[in-house]
Amino acid sequence: MHPKALLDACAELVRLTLRFEHPADATVSRFFRDHKGLGPRERATMAETVFTVLRKKLLFDHLAPSGSGPKERRLAILGFYGPGDFLRSALTDQEKNWLDACEKVKPDDLMERHRHNLPEWLVQPLKDQLGGDFWPLVEQMNQGAGLDLRVNDFKAKRADVQKVLAASGIKALPTPYSPWGLRIAGKPALNKHEAFLRGDFEVQDEGSQILAMLLDAKRGEMVVDFCAGAGGKTLAIGACMRSTGRLYAFDTSAHRLDSFKPRMARSGLSNVHPAAIAHERDDRVKRLSGKIDRVLVDAPCSGLGTLRRNPDLKWRQSPQSVQEMAVLQAAILQSASRLLKAGGRLVYATCSLLPQENEDIAQAFSAANPSFEPLDAANILLGLKVADAASLCAGGAEGSQYLRLWPQRHATDGFFAAVWQKKQSVNAGLDA
Repeated sequence: MHPKALLDACAELVRLTLRFEHPADATVSRFFRDHKGLGPRERATMAETVFTVLRKKLLFDHLAPSGSGPKERRLAILGFYGPGDFLRSALTDQEKNWLDACEKVKPDDLMERHRHNLPEWLVQPLKDQLGGDFWPLVEQMNQGAGLDLRVNDFKAKRADVQKVLAASGIKALPTPYSPWGLRIAGKPALNKHEAFLRGDFEVQDEGSQILAMLLDAKRGEMVVDFCAGAGGKTLAIGACMRSTGRLYAFDTSAHRLDSFKPRMARSGLSNVHPAAIAHERDDRVKRLSGKIDRVLVDAPCSGLGTLRRNPDLKWRQSPQSVQEMAVLQAAILQSASRLLKAGGRLVYATCSLLPQENEDIAQAFSAANPSFEPLDAANILLGLKVADAASLCAGGAEGSQYLRLWPQRHATDGFFAAVWQKKQSVNAGLDA
């Protein structure tokens, strides 16, 4: 594509994305569906340009007024993902001079907000938690995420998948914590790879894999993934169970569960039972009350731990939306807890960075449910032989420890998890 045409297309996609009417990845995908003539390189350039604009929106908004022409074009120029000489061949002399001036601006001369590119309501909660580690987090969030795979150890071994990928020219290194994970530099096309098609691996962040490990589901058990979504953790749990027992994948979106079915077919698992529910108090949930060995509540959340991948979320969320989410999270956790039998394990998880959605929810649940004993996440991971397990966890108010993953510390998305065990009832103890 001619440089000028590609820049025009980038500007149009930036304009559509900044409406914030839909998630950025959905807007980009729809644009590509409507413009089927775009090749892989054009698509990569356009997508990365849009996500760079979203990551550095406050800085680019600050620089853009000094230029001329439509704002979306100026933003696309500032965020353009590609060789500088290619971009400059599409610019007027006035635009080249303006871009030169922008590139001479030193980060140290900028206001703090133009360096962190975060909404003000989010800055202080992160600084309160991280102190001097705030700026390393910012740097990671603005760099984008790598690509992690989870080897389906029900069908394949990590070393074998690593060799198969290497034979295809794809270098994959074992992840430092998950025994199933491989990390890949760049973003090679994997959806047509022979190993992917036969179900040997799935794309899944290492942090997400660790959440599935915390549940530690066993052969023959009754297990529920309460907010299964696209099913990534469900498949990891099913592999842990060696396709035995019964694994329910609940979600309020039938569409998400339908999209999960091809992944389930590739996985080779036969113990997974997807089920759409209307809400957390659905009759399907009530019928299983007190019958389940393990429950994972990967609750709907702000998603702010995924800003490396979804930078639009910081502009689409607000303090009000987080507060509304916290109310829903507490209700879902309480309902899901009723599924467990005595001795059962409950895991509450989010991909949020905010205590309001994490520690606050866990502590309130513990206070309201004395029949659930908080477990130490670090001890669980240590028992599973996870390297440096303590570094993945943070202390909790009850003396327990929560899983707390950070992009700048662990090279994963931001994740939180709390774990409980339902105590044996007094009557059950007397009967024994």
